[in-house]
Formats: sequence, structure tokens, C-alpha cells
Amino acid sequence: MWIKILWGVCLLHLASCQAPETQYVLLVPSVLQGASLDKACVQLFNLTESVSLSAVLDYQGATTKIFEETVTGKNFFKCGSFLVPEANPDPLAFITFSAKGNTLNLEERRSVAIRKIERAIFVQTDKPIYKPGQNVLFRVVALDTEFKPIEETYPIITLQDPEQNRIFQWLDVKAVKGIVQLSFQLIPEPILGQYSIVVETSTEEKTYHWFTVEEYVLPKFQMTVTAPSTVLVRDPEFKVNVCASYTYGQPVQGGVQLSVCRRDNSYGKCQKNPDGLCRNYNAQLGKDGCVSQVIETNPFEFNRSGYWMSLNVKAVFTEAGTGVQLTESKYIYISSNVARMSFRGMDDVYKQGVPFFGQIMLQEVNDSPIPNEVIRLYLDDKYVGNFTTDKDGVAQFSIDTSEILLPRAILKATYKTNENCYGDGWVMPTYPEATYYITRFYSKTNSFLKIVPEEKELKCDQQKMVTVHYLLNKEGFGSTTDSITFYYLVMVRGEIVLHDQVTKNIRDGMSGTFSISLKVSSDLAPAAVLLVYTLHPRGEMVTDSITLQVEKCFKNKVNISFSEDQGSPGSNVTLRVTAATKSLCALRAVDQSVLLLSPESELSAQSVYNNLQVWNRYGYYFNGLNLEDSKQEPCIQRENIYSNGIYYTPVEADFGRDAYDVVREIGLKVFTNSHLRKPVLCKKQFEFPERPLPRDEIPLMKEGFAHASIPAGSNAIIQTVRKFFPETWIWNLITTDSKGQASLPVTIPDTITEWKASGFCLNDQVGFGISPTTSLKSFQPFFVDLLLPYSVVRGEEFALKANVFNYLDSCIQISSALSASNDYQAEPFSTGDDNKCICKKEKKSYAWFITPKTLGTTNLTITAETKPNTGDCGNETPKPMIRRRDTLIKPLLVEPEGIEKEVTQGSLICTKGSPKSEPLALKLPANLVEGSARAYFSVLGDILGSAMRNLQNLLRMPFGCGEQNMVLFSPNIYILDYLNQTQQLTEEIKSKAIGYLSQGYQKQLSYKHPDGSYSTFGTKDQEGNAWLTAFVYKSFAQARRYVYIDKDVQSQTLIWLLSKQTSNGCFESTGKLFNNALKGGVDDQLSLTAYITAALLEAGHPLSFPAVQKGLQCLEAATNLGVKHTYDQALLAYTFSLAGKEDKRDFLLKELKKTEKKVGGSVHWEREEKPSVAASPFFFARAPSAEVEITSYILLVILSRPALTAEDLSYASQIVQWVAKQQNPYGGFSSTQDTIVALQALTVFQRLTFSKEGQNSVRIFSGKPFEKAFQVDHRNRLLLQQNALPSPRGNYTVEVTGNGCVYVQAILRYNIMQPKQTSGFSLAVQTHNASCNNPLQTKFDLMISASYTGKRDKSNMAIIDVKMLSGFTVVKSSVEKLQDAQTVQRVETKINHVYFYLESVTRKQIQFSFSIEQDIPVSNIKPASVQLYDYYETDEFALAEYNTPCGQVSQ
Repeated sequence: MWIKILWGVCLLHLASCQAPETQYVLLVPSVLQGASLDKACVQLFNLTESVSLSAVLDYQGATTKIFEETVTGKNFFKCGSFLVPEANPDPLAFITFSAKGNTLNLEERRSVAIRKIERAIFVQTDKPIYKPGQNVLFRVVALDTEFKPIEETYPIITLQDPEQNRIFQWLDVKAVKGIVQLSFQLIPEPILGQYSIVVETSTEEKTYHWFTVEEYVLPKFQMTVTAPSTVLVRDPEFKVNVCASYTYGQPVQGGVQLSVCRRDNSYGKCQKNPDGLCRNYNAQLGKDGCVSQVIETNPFEFNRSGYWMSLNVKAVFTEAGTGVQLTESKYIYISSNVARMSFRGMDDVYKQGVPFFGQIMLQEVNDSPIPNEVIRLYLDDKYVGNFTTDKDGVAQFSIDTSEILLPRAILKATYKTNENCYGDGWVMPTYPEATYYITRFYSKTNSFLKIVPEEKELKCDQQKMVTVHYLLNKEGFGSTTDSITFYYLVMVRGEIVLHDQVTKNIRDGMSGTFSISLKVSSDLAPAAVLLVYTLHPRGEMVTDSITLQVEKCFKNKVNISFSEDQGSPGSNVTLRVTAATKSLCALRAVDQSVLLLSPESELSAQSVYNNLQVWNRYGYYFNGLNLEDSKQEPCIQRENIYSNGIYYTPVEADFGRDAYDVVREIGLKVFTNSHLRKPVLCKKQFEFPERPLPRDEIPLMKEGFAHASIPAGSNAIIQTVRKFFPETWIWNLITTDSKGQASLPVTIPDTITEWKASGFCLNDQVGFGISPTTSLKSFQPFFVDLLLPYSVVRGEEFALKANVFNYLDSCIQISSALSASNDYQAEPFSTGDDNKCICKKEKKSYAWFITPKTLGTTNLTITAETKPNTGDCGNETPKPMIRRRDTLIKPLLVEPEGIEKEVTQGSLICTKGSPKSEPLALKLPANLVEGSARAYFSVLGDILGSAMRNLQNLLRMPFGCGEQNMVLFSPNIYILDYLNQTQQLTEEIKSKAIGYLSQGYQKQLSYKHPDGSYSTFGTKDQEGNAWLTAFVYKSFAQARRYVYIDKDVQSQTLIWLLSKQTSNGCFESTGKLFNNALKGGVDDQLSLTAYITAALLEAGHPLSFPAVQKGLQCLEAATNLGVKHTYDQALLAYTFSLAGKEDKRDFLLKELKKTEKKVGGSVHWEREEKPSVAASPFFFARAPSAEVEITSYILLVILSRPALTAEDLSYASQIVQWVAKQQNPYGGFSSTQDTIVALQALTVFQRLTFSKEGQNSVRIFSGKPFEKAFQVDHRNRLLLQQNALPSPRGNYTVEVTGNGCVYVQAILRYNIMQPKQTSGFSLAVQTHNASCNNPLQTKFDLMISASYTGKRDKSNMAIIDVKMLSGFTVVKSSVEKLQDAQTVQRVETKINHVYFYLESVTRKQIQFSFSIEQDIPVSNIKPASVQLYDYYETDEFALAEYNTPCGQVSQ
């Protein structure tokens, strides 16, 4: 009854609406793109006179004509283009439509938005993942909305580390033919994690691209685990398939361990079985590289609740012969639903009188279709009918809607009847139901259009016929009307791209169908909105729309292919490219192994389209701006109706969707006087109006709400050698010719793998295109592979294993030989594989015990070869065959036993015409390891030459903390300044030094605290270190003239530093002095204040800077009270020199001269107290780090005088003489701070004494028949000239003639046996928890105990250097736990050493342990050393050694 009453209300409303004689429609996108052509369509219907048609766009005070013409005739339809003005920050614009005649005056004004020109900017890296130290290659491309390249100039491109620090930037980068190609070198120890490339355009838009930096090993093979995504509670079993294949496609042999578990979902004390229900299975892969395991479900109690409704399947595969493992997990959901059912291909509205078509999909839980099953369909719980599924599991249905008057309805589909059996704690199988909600579509005249939807994505380059159903109310059509015109337009990416009209004869009826033919191309991608409408004579716009998903294709058709599908390593192939004429093509080919690590980051058509966001529907909302301004229909009053003595009150009703919803949701503005909108009931008093939601804001589910050639006989031998193993093979730009073709000749790398190649091309006319990925398999059917340790110790025996693979078509006899050498002794041993033959897809293992006899790099040469076919392998009659030979030559590093030592003797020799001679005596310790000693003699024309050559390796010490990293940073500034000021700077040195500065800056940011301070171990420390923060601040300030330094980072650091200054000007101590031996037993506030004040001055702050003034006041007050300690005197004198306080500087310098030490013409200073150092004749007596630092500060003080006299320079040269003798072979000194200050002082001295006129001859000779001469002048003064000495023991003489200075240095390297003496530390090493059952899985714990025994209260930062036994490696997780628990501050693993950083060692014993495991069998293992030393006072040390507690591999 209420429906009839409601329709009565509506009919009253409709009867009151008189159809206008003339109708108009103007269609314009609601959001227009600025500075580009857009399109609008206009229609005038049933004109009775000539009119002047006008449509104009008003924006920011300017007017743009869209249409302006005189229209005659009865009907008019036209679409035209117009130029949209350039967008401004305010997007709001208005369009005014008018049509005026003698009696007709139509006018309407609506709002639109103007957006900025959109562009798709994407970044492509050569790989998605990188190792530390690798080179990141990347490209930046900008495309307009038509995918044509933009010659963009990017103001800034930045690279950010995982902490969001900018570590590099490129400024004003101009694209060449639309492409920018750049690279960046990662440092060897970057912050691991996700990095971002940020590209900023001239309009300040930013594009981000991410890549990962990790420590990884490329997989040689991949494993796939295939399991059903869902199993049913009633399934008795299911299968898990495991397959493994090498990257070159061949199967892998090995075993797999499967673990299947169902977890307990209870927690705490209620959890009876924490591990859940688990079963383990072991299986061997077959020759095809696969195995199938049947898993019975009974043990997992699917019918019981209390457990997770899922299974965790974990597969661990172990490769035969190598023991390499891969792990993969799968989750399988346990479903009580025995099937899945859903509605498909349906609209969410019904149109009365138009059949409602739909589909019901019935599937197994594994997505396979269920055919020939009956599905019952209900509409609002009323039975509609039974429908049977076809072979695809789809049941088609149709509902007659002519009698349906419901405003909304629910469709429900059922499949079989559920047994209503329920039990507590039991899970029962159930059959699914599917529901779908539909609403009525409103039409004033009850006229409708229905476009048949298309579910599948349309492929490009085809014709698509779209069917349209129509049902028109004949009222209003004249008796002479025999046809009606339907208009359609297509919108793509927010613009009208197609339009046309179809005329249908209606004499035979007011309902029917017609078709629209669309050419599917890139013009319609990625989604095309088809709008079809007609104007009903009764004044209504009848319309419908659908969205067609289109393949993401491009006009520029790009294809790349290799000339061969497969090639052998080292062979030549051609990469061929086809694209539009004169296209610039960017090519890339990478090892498939890289993509296995991170497959989701690949550039694709999808990702390019995603970067262009304008194809998304805007509706009537744009960037928060509501463009909703259509005319509102007058509401219908809620009047009571009296019938049969009863008053009826209208209820709230929903008239469903209407034509206005159709045009709004596709982002199209409609100017019209035709009827579009459904009626609205007037709101009751005190009711709040409801805003109608756009369709894209209504949570509807489209699928419904379901609960659910060498000739034969040739004697040739094919031999291959493999040396080149890149991860990125091809990264090239090439241009196609006039035929649209290009080719790139390339040589296949030596990796046996599959290479994945792709490319994209750009053309000014046709635009962008991207190729499908193509592959080339680098493969040879017969090869040998090796597994080697990084190094072994001379005399140790290790097992060398070679695997020979056969992928030929027949069984073959093979041999494998290890070439004999005087460098090692080799003995073959059996691997248990005694087969003489190997058949197709099999491998044979060979093994030798190797005992290296000589030190250095030894080449191991292994040759695997096929033998002539004799028929012994079961083949048919022997046939001639091509023999094959594969030879591998791999280097093995053989190290001497014992502990490696290095000593130097250096001297700066200056001559003025007269020759000078100096003796050079080389002595070796008594406990020398035989054969390990070697000696070198080097000559440089500049004392800084070694440092320039070794800017990243100034010390042979670990660099794992914030202060040590700065020794890699600051010297670059001093070297660049010196070379620049003396006009010696070359592009090569400049490029290298700036690169090191950039890397050092990047690394140092990882030690920054959120408050801007820095500390030794970064955020692992509780607070920042004032000494280090000041050091970093001044170094970054000095580096800004060479590299990018973020000014915000510097500002934050300065604020932190200034917060530490007290009211008396002194700086409070936060953190500690780098070297506690410099304190002299007093509080270090004085030296800290001097250090920070000097740093502020060196950073460029003027004397007037308040913090500098207050700091000097603190220092002057302290000086007046007396400064006793040498380090404080030197540091204050340097600070006063920088501040121009000459009286204070001279006073302190006078005091310092009282404590100077003169030895053989050189001058230096010593600290007041030295730690006790045990006499050790084999350690060269190099000065402690603290004394080098003190002496270098005093050298800076002397050289900072404004007017240097000859006497000053003479005195300074005596200091330089001493400093030069302390230099190590790499240009550094003992530790970090002495290296930084000494190099700073030496660069100042060299700059002041530099002369291009110098020319010297250097001769070294001995009593034995040995002599070597060197020439030094301005052309080679920076060149390191080095020669090996014939004997590491004996007396030599060095003679220098000419004019100028040369720096000569003798370097002696040798190994010693474990010494018994220690100094300053106690160290003990023990092994525990040994697991020795399997020689390949030997594992034990190493416990280290240490304490400080020197004269100080505790040591400085200390390093424990644990060398690995040959064939052993550290268990990474065990040392990570030590670091996480802060038992040690940092752990570094480098090659065969593990470094433990300790903040300090006290007199109380510290103790920790970690695990070591064997990865390569080695026997006769020599003991490995453990060293503990003070980082700054290296004379304090302790030594120990250890060996494996397990029995060693033997023959």
C-alpha cells in the first residue's frame, strides 16, 4: 500500500513538470588541464528559430571562447576544441552558456577547475637492490599527458639515506632528449636500508624512487613451493610441491625438509601446546628438480577449534654437494566453506522494464570452477529461479524488472543446504551464500539506456563493439517522428577524445539495441569512459555510462630481442631494437638472480601510467574544492493522504540513482534545461539535510557482498674461460635509424644464468613506449664450478671440491685435473662419487686436499674435460662427438702464519746544492716467520704524497665509529686546499677527494643524534660527544666549499654546541676526550673549551661571535691562573693563534719551548706521564699518538704567525723532521686524531715552503751489489716511486743531491710468531660448546676475557681483533646479539677478521662469547690470533691465540 501512495506523490510531482519546447546540453569536463587543448560538446534540440550560441570560460579576469556561432535549423550538435589558459594557484573558473534568439533566451553559469599541466616523472635504477660499495645507475624521464618527452631542467635531484639525510645532490640537471642519466657510488659501509632518489621539478613537484642497500649474495638457484592457498576442513590430504632450478633453467639436485604446523591460538598459561600441531617430512628432489609430498590432514585436527585456521608450511632446501640452503614459507588457509560463490559482471542499479542481467560464479576454494551445479536465486527473499553453472562455473541469469517497484533490493544466491549441526569446539563444513545489493535507477519518463558492461581488459589494436539497449516512453514523440538520435562521447584521462552519433528507426518499436564500434588503442588507455545519451521530447536527458579497462599500451611500439635465445659465455650477440623512427632508447639487462631478490620494483607500463594520476575520475571534487553547483529541484511536500477514512503519512524514500549521478561520477559538467535529477522529499522540521554521496564515495562491491655448428666427427675441442660476472650487463642509450631499427653488439658475460633485458624509447612525435622483457640464457652444456675460502694460512690443508655438470644429450665419460704447481701440494681424495660416467642433467664431484706452500696469491687451475666416446656409459654404438673442456683459474690468497707487523723509517731530506746522506738499517725480530719478510723503499717529492694516494686508507685500523670516520673526511679538505693554493690540483685528484668527502659526509650522518650532536657510536650512545660534535661541525663547515652539506644539519649542530656553554664562557664536558692519556689527571673542561672555540673560529665564525668571545674569556682566565699540562698549553696556544691573541700565544709558546725534546736535529714534545710498555724488540719505536698530536698543534701555532721569519721556518722544519719520521706507509700516523692534526699542520708547512724549482736525485745502495736511483722534480713530485729492496735485513745508504726536499721511507712487513709479552691488558681466549659430529657443520663458541692492567684507571676505546681460522666464519646472529645487548658497542666483520669495539676496558674483567662455524673443510689448521689494543695508545696491547677444539679433516 505504501508503494502506491509513494508513487502517487511522485506522479503529482511529474504531472506538474511541463516539457520545455527547446532543450540544450553543454558537456564540459569538470577539471580542465591548463595551457592545453580541451574539448566540449554542445547540443540544441527542437529549435524553432535562429539563435546566437555562446560558451565562454572566465578565469582570473580573462575570457576564453569555447563556442561562438549562429545556429539555424531544428537540431544542432557539435564538439570543438579550445585552449585552456595556464593554471594559477587558484583553480576555480566559470563557464557561461547562452543561446539567444528573438523569443528564446537560455543562459547558465557553472563552475569548473583548472589544474596544472600534469606530467609523469619516473626514475629507473639499473637494479632494485645494491651491495655496499656498488655504483647506483639511474635515469629520470619526464612525459606529458600524451606520453611525449619533456625537455625538463630539474633544479635539484637528491639522494637520501634511510635516515632521510641528503647525502648527495645534483643541481640544474637538464634532460637530453627527455632522459637524464646519472650515477652515484655507494661507500663500502653505508647505512643499510631503503634509500630514496628525490626529483624536484621547476614547479616544485617531487617524485620519489626507492631502492635498497643490503649485504647479500646473489642466489645461484631459486626454489618454488607450490601449495593450495586453501584447504577444506573435510579434505583428507593435500599436496605440497617443491621445485628448484638454477638461474639458467636447469634443475637442482638436493634434499628438502618440510615442516607443516597449525598454531595454538591460546596464549599465556592457557597455551597447552606452544608449538601447535606440527609434522616434519624429508624428501629428495627428482631429476626434474621437483618433489611432491602428500600431507595427510588428520594430525592437524581440522575439525577442532582452538587452533589457527591456517597452516604454516616451511621448506628448507639443501643443494647437494655444496650445502647451500634456501628457505621459503607458505600459508594455507583452512576453510569451513566448501566453495566460493560471488556475483559477477553486474551493475548496481536496475532500470524498470530493462532486463537485469548478471552472473553467479561458483568455484572451489582453490579457484577451480564448479560446473553443472544448480544455484537458487532470490530477490528480497522471493524465489526467482534455478540456474545451472557452465563449464567455467558461471551461471547466467536474467530478471524481468517490469513489475519491480522496490527502491532497493537484495539478490541472494544459495548452493546446497547447510546441515544445521553445531557443536562446541567443532568446525563444521558449510555451503556458501552470496548477496548483492541493487537500487532503482530513476527516470522521469521511465525511459532508459543500458550499455552492456565489459569485464575483461580490452587489448590494443582491435575493434570493440559495444551493445546499447534502449527503452523509451513513446509519450511526447510526435506521430511523424520515425527516428531518434543517440549521442556518445568517450572520455580518457579526464578529456573528451571521441564523439559521434547513432540514429535508430523507432517505427517498429520504442525499444531495441544498437552497437558502437570503438578502435581500441593507446588513445583509450588505461580506462575509457563511454557516455551515451539522448534527449526525450518530454524534456529528459536519458543516459548511461560504462568504464572500459584498456591494456596499458603506447603509440611507440617498442620491441627488443637478442639475435640468439641462448649463447655461451664470452660469445658475441646483438641486441636488436625496433621502435618509432629516431627514437632514443634506454636499454637494460640484468642477471635474473638480482630480480629474484626484489621483483616488485621493475619499470613497467603499469608503473608509468600510475605516475600519471589525471586518469583517475575527479567527480565534482578537485583538491578539496567542491564544484557541486547544479540547479536543485524543488522538494516534494510530505502531505498526508486520506483514503477510506484513513490518513496515510508518506515515509522516507530513496528514488535511487539518476542521470545526474551518471555524469557527475565521470567528472563531466552538464549545462542543460533537460530533466536529470530525481525528486527529493522535503525534510521534516528540525531534520538536518543530508549531503548526497557521489558514487565513488558509496562503498559498493562490484562483485557483490559474497561470503565467500661444428660438423659431426670433428676432432675440435670446445673450450671456454669465464672471468666476467657483473650484475648489470647492459645499461646503454641508442637511437633508432630512419627505419625504426637499432642494434647493439654485446659480449655475453661469463655468468651462467638467464639475463633479463628490457628497454623504453622516446620520440618527440609518437612519444613513449616500453618493450616486453626478453631473455637470453647464458649457458654451456658442460662446465666446472668451485667453492673456495677467501684465504688460507700457509701449511694448512683444506678440501677443494669441484662439481662438473653435464647438460649434453648423452651420457659421457669425464676427467678432471688440478694443474700441478710448486705453490701447493695436492692430494686427491674420494667424495663417494665413483661413477666414471655422468648422464644428462647430472653432476660429478671431485676433491683434493690442498696444502699451500708459498705466500701470496696462488692460482688454482682446474680443467674438466669430456673423454672420447667408447660406449662404456651405456650409449648405443659409439659415435664421434665434439669434445669439451672447461678450465677455471681462480686465485687463492695464502697468508703467512703468525701475526702480521709493519714498521717504517721515514725522513724528510732537504738539500741546497750539497749532497746529504743518511744510513738506513733494517733489522728483523728473532721470532720471525720464515719467508714472510719483505722490504720496500719509496721516494716522494712531497711529504703529503702518500696521504694523497691513500685518502681512504690512511691507517691500517678499523674505522667503525663516528670519530674514526672523520679521518677519512677531514684530510681531503686539507689536501684540496693545499693543492689548490699551490696550483697542483688535477681533475683526477679533485674528483677522487670530492668523492671521498661526499662518502664521508654520508657516513658521518649515521652517527648523528636527533638533537644534532654526534657521538662515537651514534644513537647507541646515551648522549652526544662535545669533542666529536665540534670536530664534525668545523669539518663540515670547511667542506662546504667542495661538497654539499645540509645547512639545516649544521644549524642544528651549532644550537646543540652553544647549549653546552656555561655563563663563565667555558663549555661543560659532554662525552669524553678522544684520548684519556691527554688529560694529565685534571678535568678536561679547559681543553674542551679551547677545542670548541678553535672549531668555531675554523668554521668561519668571527671574533665578534658571542660564543667565541665568551670562550676566549674562559681561556684567558685559565691562562692567568696558570696552565701546566703540555697538551692544554699546545691547544690553548693554537686557539689564541686563531683568535689573533698574540701575547697569549707567545707566552704559551715560550712555556712550551722549555719542555721541548731535541733528538738528532729534530724537535718534538712528550706528555708528562707515559704508560709502562714492555720491552719488545720487534716493535718499531714509533711515538705515541698523543705526542704526535701535541707536536702537530705546536707546529700549527708556529706556522700561524702573521709574518714568518727564516728562523721560524727553520724551527718549524725541525719539528717537521720529527713528525715525518712518525708517518706510516699510507700517509697517516698512529691513530685518528694525530693523523688529522698532523696532516693539517703538514699541509700548512708544505704550502708555505712550496717551490716549483726543486729538483733532486735520490740514490739508495748497499755494500752488496745493489743500487737504485730516483729523479724528483715539479712534474712528478706527487708520484710515489717505490722499489722492492733485495733483502729485508741489512744496512743501506740513502743519498740525496740537488735543490729541494724529498721524503724517503723504508717499509718493512713481516709476520712473527705469537709473542709472550703484553702491556696494559690481560687477555684470555677459550673455546666452549663444541659441536664436532659433522665435519661440514663444526661449530663452537669462543669466549673472550679481558681487563686493563695499565697505569690509567681504564683504557680508551679498545679493539679486539679476532682472526678467523681458515675455513671458518663467524655466526652473524651471535655477534649481532652482543651488539644489540650493548655488550660491545659495535661489531665489524671484514673478510676473515671480526672487530669488537669496546668503549673502554676497566680493571674489572669483561667477558663475552660468540659462535664460529666451519663452512669449508680445512685440516692442519694453524692457530688464529686474537689481539686487544688501545685505539689511541697502541703501545698497550695483549695477544692470544685459539684453534678448533674438534678433530680436523684428514685423509
